[in-house]
Amino acid sequence: MSALPNTQRWTVEAYLDFEMTSETKHEYFDGEVYAMSGASEKHNHIVANTIGSFFAQLRESPCNALSSDQRVRVSKRQYVYPDITIVCGERQFTGEKPDTLLNPTVLIEVLSPSTEGYDKTVKSEYYRSIPSLKEYLLISQEKCHIEHYARQTNGKWFVADVMQMDGTLELSSVQCTLAAEDVYNKVKFEDKISSDATG
Repeated sequence: MSALPNTQRWTVEAYLDFEMTSETKHEYFDGEVYAMSGASEKHNHIVANTIGSFFAQLRESPCNALSSDQRVRVSKRQYVYPDITIVCGERQFTGEKPDTLLNPTVLIEVLSPSTEGYDKTVKSEYYRSIPSLKEYLLISQEKCHIEHYARQTNGKWFVADVMQMDGTLELSSVQCTLAAEDVYNKVKFEDKISSDATG
């Protein structure tokens, strides 16, 4: 992502007006607007695999998996486009156009080399501040590694990792199982160690 030049800090209203006519998606964070660059083929492959896995499991569920075109409001000073959003029950929107979702249940990011540090620190912290959010996944595209954050009843977050192709994750908030072999189906890793892990 790269920040758009502006002599003054962007207001939320200016950002939303700009986003209405822009051909490129942008995220907003505390007065700064960031252009979303095109993702790699590997990134898109992992996203498609993951959405496909959820689609089959959510067919009879009150939950829906949404693509990266769905904008989410993290707070009044942060708007983002997660790679995958799952929302359960009645969707709540801000009324802005295009629609901005307020109540995600699960958020998923496929990490890119240029944004991995930001996604795993700042963005992760802000995502977990969303009251409706129950679970959050970070998926590496460089090796088999999925980080699973799950909100506990006491408000704390439990973190689990899957680092083997035969590993699975249980997303209790949406009653789904996510298998690493499905996420990384037909994905080729560049380094030898990770390539060996794919079998």
